[in-house]
Amino acid sequence: MVVLGIDPGYAIVGYGAIRFVNNTFTPISFGSITTEADMDFNQRLTVIYDDLVSVIRRTKPDALSIEKLYFQTNAKTAIMVAEARGVILLAATKMGVPVYEYTPLQVKVAVTGYGKAQKPQVMEMTRRLLHLKETPKPDDTADALAIAITHTQSAGSGLRRFMIQKGINK
Repeated sequence: MVVLGIDPGYAIVGYGAIRFVNNTFTPISFGSITTEADMDFNQRLTVIYDDLVSVIRRTKPDALSIEKLYFQTNAKTAIMVAEARGVILLAATKMGVPVYEYTPLQVKVAVTGYGKAQKPQVMEMTRRLLHLKETPKPDDTADALAIAITHTQSAGSGLRRFMIQKGINK
């Protein structure tokens, strides 16, 4: 199974595609989609959409996993991230890729086994699980890979049924 993880944003969208077969992770492609701060916001959304469609075409994921939106204080930023997230969901849906959403807590538990893990711990476990020499940069890319890993660890949900239907990892 190939999973494309996405850490949504409008300045930086982290992405990470991994293959998960026989309980083994293999990184396929990872990086970030970036937009310039002085760019018109609608143009930024267009760049995100176009670049993500390109990533989907290149990696051919069976599923896209994305972090659920949450915000603490800045509603304006949250709205802009939500708009970028909408473009990401649109790209996946138009490309026929099923979308699964995970909270930061679910990501921490799936990757480290501990819901109160700090960001450096999640990043280090992501690096280890994927057998990478270094933690991917920027942080958004490492987060996207962690979100992809989270989807593979969510076997109790619809993922298990999907894998059985497709004859993957029976």
